[in-house]
Amino acid sequence: MTAVTTDTPVRLTDSTKLRAWAEAVAIPLGALVVSALIFSIFLIFLGKSPVDYFQLLWKGGFGTSFSIQNTLQRAAPLILCGLAFAIPAQIGLTMIGAEGALVLGGFSAAAIAIPLVAGGVPVVLTMPIMAICAMVVGGAWIAIVGWLRHARGVNETISSLLMTYIAIAIMNFFVEGALRDPGSANKPSTMPIGKDYMVGYIPGTDIHWGLVAGIVLAIALQILMTRTTFGFAARVTGGNARAALAQGLPVGRLIVACTAIAGACAGLAGYYEVAAIHGQANASLVAGYGFTGILVSFLARHNPIMILPVAVMFGAIEASGGLIQRRMDMPDATALVLQGIIFVVLLTSETLYGRFAIFQQKAGAERT
Repeated sequence: MTAVTTDTPVRLTDSTKLRAWAEAVAIPLGALVVSALIFSIFLIFLGKSPVDYFQLLWKGGFGTSFSIQNTLQRAAPLILCGLAFAIPAQIGLTMIGAEGALVLGGFSAAAIAIPLVAGGVPVVLTMPIMAICAMVVGGAWIAIVGWLRHARGVNETISSLLMTYIAIAIMNFFVEGALRDPGSANKPSTMPIGKDYMVGYIPGTDIHWGLVAGIVLAIALQILMTRTTFGFAARVTGGNARAALAQGLPVGRLIVACTAIAGACAGLAGYYEVAAIHGQANASLVAGYGFTGILVSFLARHNPIMILPVAVMFGAIEASGGLIQRRMDMPDATALVLQGIIFVVLLTSETLYGRFAIFQQKAGAERT
């Protein structure tokens, strides 16, 4: 009797974990299939071939070496913005302000580079300073939202969205005013940082180092949230904040820390957009990566490691936009329609978790 009683909790725990993993894989995949079917109906209604569309999507995202590199380059900011949503989600917060942190982080990196470049500060010092500045500003910006949530009970979803528009307004104020490059007549921008201060590419590819930074950061945050006392405390708080307070956990500091980490991730994405893509801060920073990152995180179930392949998938969708536009005479916004359908179906699929009967008979037998 004692041996049976001792073994039973282990088998039950393994069975529960197995079912959770099965659901975590099957439900998102099912949501993608349903989204593809709905989008196919949309294409048929427009008189377009769904088969042609998805073939071009694959070709534009993974069909050639150029396509793969283009996909991976677009995946880099999606990884960082996905992390910016996933980390607060694990503590129970719905933060949608990564776009604002990205914009403000990228602008801050470009702004601090102006005097450094003009003063002839070496590249090896300028680039780390730009990256740190972007992360600090982005982290502080979103940490404000976390503080408002804990100290004043302000809804983090609404406040982070409003903070996004404020961040964009701040960038526009300076880019179109005091920090505007006189040579940017058509598109107001800051002074260019110069090619010597641009982030280089991974050797043998056209992919900038932002992808490597995103991968390393995803692995580090996975370890932080699953293998440390900080991560355990954050997940306990996300499960029940009142219970966490009753256990003496510093809920306020945990919330601010998680939101600061999220903002730093988005700010780093802004740095790479400036230092690797645009070379200056302007309206091109408002590219929607922060909002697409929400979808990436949802599909990955807020798991930092799973964000990596999901971000690559959405990078392929964006990379194939030009090819689809040329071959099928469809606007780039078609990809946004597909992303929107996926998001709605994903939200609907949330109600399915915990409702499958898989392993229930086995668990019942083990209890017996």
